[in-house]
Amino acid sequence: MYDLLVVGAGPYGLSIASHAAAAGLDLHVLGRPMASWRDHMPPGMFLKSEPWASSLSDPGGRLRLETYCAGLGVGARHGEPVPVPVFASYGLWFARCAVPGVDERMAVRLGACAGGFEAVLDDGEVVRARTVALAVGVMPFVEMPDVLGGLGPERVSHSSRHGDLGRFRGRDVTVVGGGQAALETAALLAEQGTRTRVLARAERLSWNDLPPAWERPWWRSARAPHTGLGCGWRNWFYAERPGAFRALPEATRLRITADALGPAGAWWVRDRVEGTVEVMTGTTVTSARRSGAGVRLETVDRDGGTVRLETDHVIAATGFRARRERLGLLDDEVRAQLAALPDGSPWTGRDFESSVPGLFLAGLVTASAFGPAMRFVHGAGFTAGTLVRGVRRRLRAGSADARIPAPADARRRDSGLGLGTGP
Repeated sequence: MYDLLVVGAGPYGLSIASHAAAAGLDLHVLGRPMASWRDHMPPGMFLKSEPWASSLSDPGGRLRLETYCAGLGVGARHGEPVPVPVFASYGLWFARCAVPGVDERMAVRLGACAGGFEAVLDDGEVVRARTVALAVGVMPFVEMPDVLGGLGPERVSHSSRHGDLGRFRGRDVTVVGGGQAALETAALLAEQGTRTRVLARAERLSWNDLPPAWERPWWRSARAPHTGLGCGWRNWFYAERPGAFRALPEATRLRITADALGPAGAWWVRDRVEGTVEVMTGTTVTSARRSGAGVRLETVDRDGGTVRLETDHVIAATGFRARRERLGLLDDEVRAQLAALPDGSPWTGRDFESSVPGLFLAGLVTASAFGPAMRFVHGAGFTAGTLVRGVRRRLRAGSADARIPAPADARRRDSGLGLGTGP
């Protein structure tokens, strides 16, 4: 039985595994390294985060993105976006250097067993471990509007499902959403000859500005420091103090997680959209029906006016929502024992342990506890170090067979005098 099973081999899973290996834990890692970045993002996409804020985390800080890029003779400079394929290749290099022997089989079910947990793999083999770090990324949490449901993947798809947009050349595609995924997808579609429009509920699109120079007068830096989530002291708090963020009142954390760093396009996409892509702001889709081989959309604008559209395909760039019930990998018994926050995401202790002793969570699913940084690669460093320390504490306690607390117990520990303490 392993000390730790890491399920997922994206930026968070690989970072956790690197820290666990350095700590001497008997470790097993499941998953195809960087699969989402390799398989679900079309050619031509770039990282929105700055290169210096996009490194995976190893304990010595030697395997940074800029180190990898320097070895290739590729730039990784402030204010210059990094192509997604370069980032995916960097993740594979990181895995080879820091996490040798990644098992690329997939877990299909994770349940409890005597002394810990057992994962059933896609070939039927069972792997057991005393503790588990669930780092499954964003794909289980795809958010699709109900109005677009039931039309089938040939007519409606989520933006995260496309590793290649070539199938839409010469067709008519409507992209629903106003954030980076929607706008960059629309730009790529238009550039390949697809007739493209964007429908956004916001009254106007938001665009991030070109970041200020890295070297600035001290007083400018003091007023608005660079952070992994953008300039400013508020962003600095989100990026650099996730532990302190968790000490905020629950209602405050949930509000910030829902509203902070809202939908916006990167500065380098703006010129590729404006004047090129039809954009309909203040527009909500009220119905979607099959129409021949395509889709008929009915929309309403901010003034109550209605517009009917015919399109070949709808791409919903509508983000992700980390809800407990979407952790389908967990068997019913374990999932039912996960305490949840009011927004539906799992409760998470101070060291990323869930209310199920020995089951640790990482990535987007922890954003309501630790803040917006958990939605970005930048949050992997804090997560990896903190989570592995929690795993070591759990292993020393020898309590993988401890009582599973009821959800109310976990919620009480996250409020009042118990604020900020883990299970």
